[in-house]
Amino acid sequence: MARGERSEEAWAWYTAVYEAVQEIPHGRVTSYGHIAKLVGKPECPRQVGVCLKHLPSASSDPSKKSATWHSGNVPWQRVINARGGISPRQRGPSGASRQAAALRAEGVEVEQGAMGEFTVDFGKYGWFPDVLPSEARLVESSGDEDEEAAYHT
Repeated sequence: MARGERSEEAWAWYTAVYEAVQEIPHGRVTSYGHIAKLVGKPECPRQVGVCLKHLPSASSDPSKKSATWHSGNVPWQRVINARGGISPRQRGPSGASRQAAALRAEGVEVEQGAMGEFTVDFGKYGWFPDVLPSEARLVESSGDEDEEAAYHT
């Protein structure tokens, strides 16, 4: 494998994380750990952070195609740590303030503490479903087919 290429397993992991993050509603936040749980790897919250840290920026050059997953189609700003804080290590030196600004633009209240840390109230803005909405729809539709089959027999 050439330097910089991802294995199929790594590509599948990144894809699962990015698809899950795309389901977080506008104006809501969740934790790295919750995304890990939703994609079936509850023991991997740090790896969710790694995926988001390595999310490429959307291309601003119309002649260049953006990567499949990029900051323009994966709302990375909606994922914060388990304490409701914006992780200062995420996305570079000014990443926490950029993340706070992106959340504020969605109407999320972001507080800044005396030490400069940014926090969000999970009670007000948290999003913690038991399953991803896309998976819930799949379960519902397969259940409807079972009921319909039983009805017609």
